[in-house]
Amino acid sequence: MRYSYPCLIERDVDEFRASGREAYVATFRDVEPAITGGWSWMETVNMASDCLGVALGFYVSDGKDLPTPTPMKSGEVLISVPPLVASKLAVYCAMREQRMTRSDLAERLNLDDEQVRRLLDPRYRTHMTTVQRALSALGRSLVVEDHALASPPETVAID
Repeated sequence: MRYSYPCLIERDVDEFRASGREAYVATFRDVEPAITGGWSWMETVNMASDCLGVALGFYVSDGKDLPTPTPMKSGEVLISVPPLVASKLAVYCAMREQRMTRSDLAERLNLDDEQVRRLLDPRYRTHMTTVQRALSALGRSLVVEDHALASPPETVAID
């Protein structure tokens, strides 16, 4: 699965009118409660990636299925989670598909439950080899691909 979702990035007109400063707001219609912003287009794109990872982490901590990305609509851009987060989400999804508990995975990997909890936590830095080992134990492997970064739309004047 790809952990990339359509995102609407819009200029924050209220901030511009209040301060004269450029600002953007990013929202994901497929992922609740993912909303963030930034002072420039690129900062907003980077913040959106981090925000998406955190929001999907809530699904993991709540034991819920991750939302399926829907096709992009006009004006949206594709935002992906950071690579380490994507690999952790892949472990989580494989475990859910196989109805495997954290304890089951801990036993397969010869780890304790706390180590597996951290392995699945997108906020915790886990060594990539550990994540790859977990994916292998689940009969999965990781594929990395790249895509073009979202580019800003043409500037629109604000009254």
